[in-house]
Amino acid sequence: MNKSTDFIKGNIFKSILFFSLPLLVGNLFMQFYNTVDSYIVGNYVSAQALAAVGQSTPIVNVIVGFFMGLSTGAGVVVSQFYGSEDQRRMSLAIHTAMAFSLVLCVIFTILGLATCTPILHFIKCPHDIMDMASLYLRIYFWGISFNLIYNMASGILRAVGDSKRPLYYLIVSSLVNIVLDFLFVLGFHLGVAGAAYATLIAQGVSCFLALFHLMKTDENYRLELRKLRFDVPTLTRIVKIGIPAALQISIISFSNVYVMSYINAFGTTAVAGYSSYVKIDGFVIIPIQAFSMTVTTFTGQNYGARQFKRIRQGMYATILMSTIVSTICVIIIYFFGRNLVGLFTNRQDVINYGYKMAQVFMLGYLIISIPNVMTGVLRGVGKSFVPMIVLIFCYVILRQIYLAIVTKISSSIAVVYAGWPITWVICAIILMIYYKLVFKLPEELD
Repeated sequence: MNKSTDFIKGNIFKSILFFSLPLLVGNLFMQFYNTVDSYIVGNYVSAQALAAVGQSTPIVNVIVGFFMGLSTGAGVVVSQFYGSEDQRRMSLAIHTAMAFSLVLCVIFTILGLATCTPILHFIKCPHDIMDMASLYLRIYFWGISFNLIYNMASGILRAVGDSKRPLYYLIVSSLVNIVLDFLFVLGFHLGVAGAAYATLIAQGVSCFLALFHLMKTDENYRLELRKLRFDVPTLTRIVKIGIPAALQISIISFSNVYVMSYINAFGTTAVAGYSSYVKIDGFVIIPIQAFSMTVTTFTGQNYGARQFKRIRQGMYATILMSTIVSTICVIIIYFFGRNLVGLFTNRQDVINYGYKMAQVFMLGYLIISIPNVMTGVLRGVGKSFVPMIVLIFCYVILRQIYLAIVTKISSSIAVVYAGWPITWVICAIILMIYYKLVFKLPEELD
């Protein structure tokens, strides 16, 4: 195998860090998609336009998150076959995963277009931004297939140890997005529709580049259209691992959609402030997600190669590195949080709402690496059900119970914001107990 076998026999810290860096930078550029939209409409259109774009994020995340969970399952299967050097079954997994993706693209496009407006009504989207939010979402969902196919293609590349090409594709598409945002919004005065069109086209670029490489590469993970098929045993394995992750992400995302109804109750200004800080929060979570994605591939390859001792070593190393990065982010937000929120708007009332969210979230960032990395390890060994149950319990059930209770006894938006870090901490505690008392690798059972 090629240099990606460092996951199996190389220095653990070095291999995880170097593999994570392209993922980190790539995810940063992915975050630019919606962030640039928000920056431009917030500064050059209106606070209402900023709030309208912000309404789309949790709704889009429901469908995209579900598919990312499935692509995680495909990536785990591919990485395990890659680690065991089973090229035939790896090829079956790649072609089955991509065939499954194409079918889901049709389903999710129809589902998104049919439900985007009803969901906005469900979460009590403020009346003055309803039309703009609905328009943005409809345009976005017409191009959702580009996002889904790109995620599956990049997941396959990461599974075989290539985290650089997805980065390159995202850099190109992000630059396209920035140029088109300014052209459509400032040049053609298309408002939120222009921001949505820019995102759609940019995602199409990244999708095309990823597919082009998979279909033209000479490596053993080459994608050939004539080989697209549904291999039932392989699809079953992908679904078995992917569906729990997909349900976990999408249910949590839907829970966050419902949480928006609590934010919306404070009015359009609060929504704009929330929408501003959510973009900054995304940049904080990005390195944590990059490390989590890396440890999933690291675990999958080592599990396939039966290098079980390295799995736990990799988990602890990843938690350490991820926590260090999170701490740096907290320091930056502590000193410059208000300025960061101010990038999206010059209205002080909006900035106040956004910075309050930053203050509440900061301490939670110091612990959130633990559940994310542990979840990545569990997925890497094929145990997606456990993190699904734990995360849904904490991030959906407990969070909703908390919000239902505290909003009855307090009118402070800070109380609503606290629902996130409180449930992060509880989730970390539960998973640490699970790893200490329950989780066993094959060699530990001998």
